[in-house]
Formats: sequence, structure tokens, C-alpha cells
Amino acid sequence: MLRIVLAEDSVLLRAGLVELLTRNGHTVTAAVGDAEELARAVDAGLPDLVITDVRMPPGHRNEGLQAALALRARHGRLPVLVLSQYVATAYAAQLLGGGRTGSGGLGYLLKDRVGEVREFLDALRRVADGQTVIDPEVVRVLLSQQSEDRSLGRLTPREREVLALMAQGLNNQTIAQRLTVTEASVVKHSGNIFMKLDLDPTEGNRRVLAVLAHLRDASSSP
Repeated sequence: MLRIVLAEDSVLLRAGLVELLTRNGHTVTAAVGDAEELARAVDAGLPDLVITDVRMPPGHRNEGLQAALALRARHGRLPVLVLSQYVATAYAAQLLGGGRTGSGGLGYLLKDRVGEVREFLDALRRVADGQTVIDPEVVRVLLSQQSEDRSLGRLTPREREVLALMAQGLNNQTIAQRLTVTEASVVKHSGNIFMKLDLDPTEGNRRVLAVLAHLRDASSSP
């Protein structure tokens, strides 16, 4: 089970998360309400995972996100799961832009996802294991923002489905299960996607980050 440092300024949500995590066998080594306390708690004893809100005191802007980025800069492979109230692709891009190939796990989820307990707990495990986990709604927004992008227009409907699941950090086996197809079929669709989008056909976090980089670049193009 995981040793977790939790940072959330809402007292009720923080207490609820502590209860959820401990009830499922995890240990919350610190539960804090601002970014400075988060930094102190992590520096005092490295956890297996950090969960933090984006907006925290004192400014209620992106202090939690900035603290997470600073902690990863100091502690290398520290897995971080960021929770956000709203879909903010700029925050997701900033977090993922700070992730280097082969670095520790990263996650960006909407707070609503906490209510889907099984999915939320699965996301924790995957991030702690070094994977990248992106909220499906964030991926949907990224895809919709650049729906006119020419390279994406070359994808078939099935390839777009695979791309969306790939961007969420799912592996080929899980994508096959979600779409009720064979894993060989997913491998074929993935190959077509990487060829059409001119992406590096790598695996794991590198694959996810490559896809998300493409989506971010397309959504920011004039």
C-alpha cells in the first residue's frame, strides 16, 4: 500500500480523501491545507505519492501545481497526482511539460473523478507505478479544441477512439478491453496513428507525452 502526502485546502474534501485512502489500505503521512505545508511535509519524508489541488492558499491561483513541479525538480521521480476543479488544459500542459522521459508518474484528474472510487484508486496505483494518467474530460477538450487539425482529420473514427484512450495513459491491453477488440487490432491502429501524426512509436509515458504534446501543439496553433 502507498504512503501518501495529501494537500487540499477544502477541509471537508481533505477529510473525505483521508477517509477514502485509509479505508482502502493506504497511509496518509500528512494532510495539509496549503502549498508551503505540502513542501515541508514532502521534504521531511518522501512519500510514495503526492496528491495536491491546483489552487491553494495564499493566492488561490496555481500554488499547488507550482509546489508539485518544484518538488519533482528537487526529488526527481516523485509521483504526483494533481486534482483540479475545472478542465484547465494550460495547467495540464504545465504539469506534463515538466515531466521528462522516464521520470516518475504524473496524473491530472478532475475532482469529480474522486467520486468514481474504483477509477480514482486505479489512477493512484498507476501514477505511483510511474505511469501517466490524464482525465478523460481533459483529453476530450484537447481533441475538440483542434478538431480542424489536418493531421487528425486523416484518422479514422476508430483511430480517434484509440488516440483518446492512449492519451489517457491506457496501455494496449486495456484499450482493447475498452473497445472490445483484439490487442493486435489496437497495435495496428496505434501504428497508423503514430505514422499519420508523425510521432515516435514508443511505449509507456513517452507514448502518452508524445500524444499529449501533439494535442497541445494542435490546440494552440492559429
